[in-house]
Amino acid sequence: MTQPPVAPGASRPAKPPRRRRRAELILVALGLLLSILSMGGFTLVMNEIDTATFEEVVMPALVGGSAEVSVAQAEEMARTLAAWFGVSLVVMLLLSAAGIATARSRPHRRTAGWWFLAAGLVCLLGSQLILFPIAFLFFLAAGLFVLRPTPERSPR
Repeated sequence: MTQPPVAPGASRPAKPPRRRRRAELILVALGLLLSILSMGGFTLVMNEIDTATFEEVVMPALVGGSAEVSVAQAEEMARTLAAWFGVSLVVMLLLSAAGIATARSRPHRRTAGWWFLAAGLVCLLGSQLILFPIAFLFFLAAGLFVLRPTPERSPR
């Protein structure tokens, strides 16, 4: 699409300043770091721990004082939770990477906010509502894409 000719002596309107979306990207980076430390840390620990250590260190924290659950059942539940955390973490990292790429290439669009909303939902549901403070960071970043419009182009 070509621009209409400018009359002699008149100047073209200046482009609006480009918004960097720094606050949103910092919130997402913080959410990713905390997710990697918590979900990834639990997954790593559960994949590397032996049964004796699990029984004396991890099982009391997971099951509590309940004697109704055997060590084998508790270990199976913890390894299943660790696998669920690991898969959720990978999906969340992929969604966040797509959102970061979109936010850096097209900061005027709200599309990245949808990616971060999806990453927050994966964090919330993938951690079985345990990591709601971390998911809130993703939701906050998504909300800032809606509340902080940029002067460039359309707000879609």
